[in-house]
Amino acid sequence: FSPAVFPLSCVVQNYSWGKVGLESEVAKLVASGDPLVQIQPDQPYAELWMGAHPRGDALIRDNRIPQKTLGQWIADNPACLGAKVKDAFQGQLPFLFKVLSVNTALSVQAHPNKVGGAPRGPSPTPCPCRGHPAPLPSLQELAAKLHAQFPEHYPDANHKPEMAIALTPFEGMCGFRPVEEIVSFLQNVPELRALIGEVAAEQLERSGSDDPRGVSAALRVCFTRLMKSEKKFFVDQLNMLVKRISQEAAEGKDTSGSNGDLLLQLHSQYPGDIGCFTIYFLNLVRLEPGEAMFLGANEPHAYLHGDCVEIMACSDNTVRAGLTPKFIDVLTLCEMLNYTPAPSSSKIFPAAQSQLDPHVYLYDPPVPDFTIMRIEIPASIKLYLISAMDSASILLVIQGTAVGTSTAAASEMSLQRGSVLFISANESISLHLSSPGMLLFRACCLL
Repeated sequence: FSPAVFPLSCVVQNYSWGKVGLESEVAKLVASGDPLVQIQPDQPYAELWMGAHPRGDALIRDNRIPQKTLGQWIADNPACLGAKVKDAFQGQLPFLFKVLSVNTALSVQAHPNKVGGAPRGPSPTPCPCRGHPAPLPSLQELAAKLHAQFPEHYPDANHKPEMAIALTPFEGMCGFRPVEEIVSFLQNVPELRALIGEVAAEQLERSGSDDPRGVSAALRVCFTRLMKSEKKFFVDQLNMLVKRISQEAAEGKDTSGSNGDLLLQLHSQYPGDIGCFTIYFLNLVRLEPGEAMFLGANEPHAYLHGDCVEIMACSDNTVRAGLTPKFIDVLTLCEMLNYTPAPSSSKIFPAAQSQLDPHVYLYDPPVPDFTIMRIEIPASIKLYLISAMDSASILLVIQGTAVGTSTAAASEMSLQRGSVLFISANESISLHLSSPGMLLFRACCLL
């Protein structure tokens, strides 16, 4: 008998943008999931990686299992993925599940797409830069080409759509704002207009909503002009802008027409960074706990603050262009982005209550690689079945305590906040609750 359901001990990433010590949801989950872990009060706890990615392969917490890590175990037992998933993703777990605790902004970035990724939903808006003489390969193959040409910056050949679900109030930037908002900033922020130049600014102002391709082309010119502006010139303009807004704020004036609060916040975190100007182009999205945003390939985004669970195709590929000390690739970013303006409300991705179980809410995005379930067990229920499905899944406990039993587990498993379980395809778990209610997230692949 080899257990097919078992607890995991997951890898923490201490990136500098993470929340520090027990301010961090990552640290709190790790500490309550494993009482032996010492949390360092001055250390950032940015990400918890729950999966089999080579840079953060989870350890198996069951000494009856000879393999040490989840990646090794899946390689030896590929049927655990489920028949369809195993065939579709060449015997690999297709997703990486994470918790993020964001204290300072992450870089302005987008993730490339891959060949023939079969979208399961409305097809993404075609990129308006088709037919533009680009020095880059077609966007379809961008992930694979970048990896082949620059492996040190683009570590793998996969695409990386992702979805974030807020655990605490969460802020991020995502996608291009409606044109009228950008035009309003161009008229209220002379420093921004100076960087983009009069010709490009007027082109965007004149572009009509009846010509979406013209709008996208004008937006593309404006954003590319901004991102490629001369370092000394944009630093001077940024300093002028920060000085002006600081003075206006000190005099009690309303700086919202220049997005003043966010500008000062980002400038304090990344002084002299071109990314500070992206707030005039990208939507600010605020999520309440349980709300989600889905980031398709080529969607510009940056997380700003808060805690979330995140799921993504199992990849580490990112094209960055600001708010970061890391490798910046402005040309590729400007070339690959989806320049379709849309209001911030359109970026919030809805959860659908399951038809089969009223306690399950499904976040099922238009990519085949992953789905998340939010499971809310009310206080009235003492026995709950985590149902079997034809996909391997990873279960994270956010609130509550229970004893889990499964015919596929070696013994009873005690579950509390921070516990993480791997569940092989077609296996179920009975939860015997010892707390009033539970909140769980379950990551899987529904093909």
